[in-house]
Amino acid sequence: MSAKVLVPVLILALGIVSFVGLKATKPSVPQRPLQEKVWPVKVIAADVGTYQPHLTLYGRTVAGRRVELRALVSGEVIETGPEMREGAIVKRGAVLLRLDPFEYEGALDEAEAKLVEARAKVREIDAGIENERDALNHARTQLEIAQRDLERAVPLAQRGTVSQKTADDRRMAVSEREQGLEQRLNNLEIQQAKAAQQRAVIKQLEWKVRQARRNLEDTVLEAPFDAYVTNVTAEKGRIVGANDQVATLIDTNWMDVRFTLSDRQYGRIISSEKTLIDRPVEVLWHVGDQPIKYAARIERVGAEIAAEKGGVEIYARLDDPNSPTPIRPGAFVEIHLPDRVYQKVSRLPPTALYGNERIFVIEDGRLKARDVELVGAAEDQILVRGELGKGEKVIITRLSEAKDGLRVEER
Repeated sequence: MSAKVLVPVLILALGIVSFVGLKATKPSVPQRPLQEKVWPVKVIAADVGTYQPHLTLYGRTVAGRRVELRALVSGEVIETGPEMREGAIVKRGAVLLRLDPFEYEGALDEAEAKLVEARAKVREIDAGIENERDALNHARTQLEIAQRDLERAVPLAQRGTVSQKTADDRRMAVSEREQGLEQRLNNLEIQQAKAAQQRAVIKQLEWKVRQARRNLEDTVLEAPFDAYVTNVTAEKGRIVGANDQVATLIDTNWMDVRFTLSDRQYGRIISSEKTLIDRPVEVLWHVGDQPIKYAARIERVGAEIAAEKGGVEIYARLDDPNSPTPIRPGAFVEIHLPDRVYQKVSRLPPTALYGNERIFVIEDGRLKARDVELVGAAEDQILVRGELGKGEKVIITRLSEAKDGLRVEER
């Protein structure tokens, strides 16, 4: 064998022998046992009890009473009150507008004069009735005398003591007295009818006087309640007609908050409480650094379901819209409304819930699954009910490998 072939073979053999010798003389290293992984978690102590969450909603203030003030009579505006300005606040009874009273004063004077004349005329008719009654009594007396004379004359004429003509004359006198009495009766009825007609005229004229007096009073428009003034259209010198709008008044002491409850929210509260009426509400008006708070109570529910808004319109009346500071219609506000009452529930962060039906507690350093029912929400927490005792430690750290028996450590 040549040297070129022998040398590589010797080198390879020497390498193999060296490897085998090193492996045989290698010191043994003891193996470490596998260690179980411990997961750090945060926990919260369960608190089981009764809880009533609050719904946070949004809405706007609206006028509880808005009146379009209109002129009740026509005429020229001769004066407007200092509060008859856009945005002004007017007190009840304050004069807002005066119209020229000249024509209405004249109409009242004329109506009163006609009434005085009609009353004088009825007194005149009543006096005539009294005269007719006196004359009627006198005619009855004369008839009675004539009848007695006739009764005496008839037997005398039969005996021939007086002539037949005398008896006939007395018959004629009785007939005339009867005719006169009938005439007096007719006159009395006529006078009484005239009196009744005149009294009807007086009633008509009395109404005319009241109407004229009211028209005169209506030349002055006064505020019917404390109000904000808007939509002012009347100014001094303008001619206004009856029923022309001159301003709009918004009651300062009656302010509502209008907001919408979803069908689910409305149904949940109704199923528990049966009614929303008189339910307390807290209203927050966010202006400035701190929100301004108002107390309110639900007064009524919208007459129709607000389909375009996806719920039911609710109206709550502010207890005092002027305190702590006046609030006007159109303000965007936040509403806190008490939700239904939940019994035997626990409040937990949403991260504690797995699959809407399970949570994990720590028992002897390991996870233990508990079945629960998600029954509601409260602001940034959830409400659950199920196999959970008061004070148990519920993990709130989200674990992708959460399962029964997993070793954890509180942090």
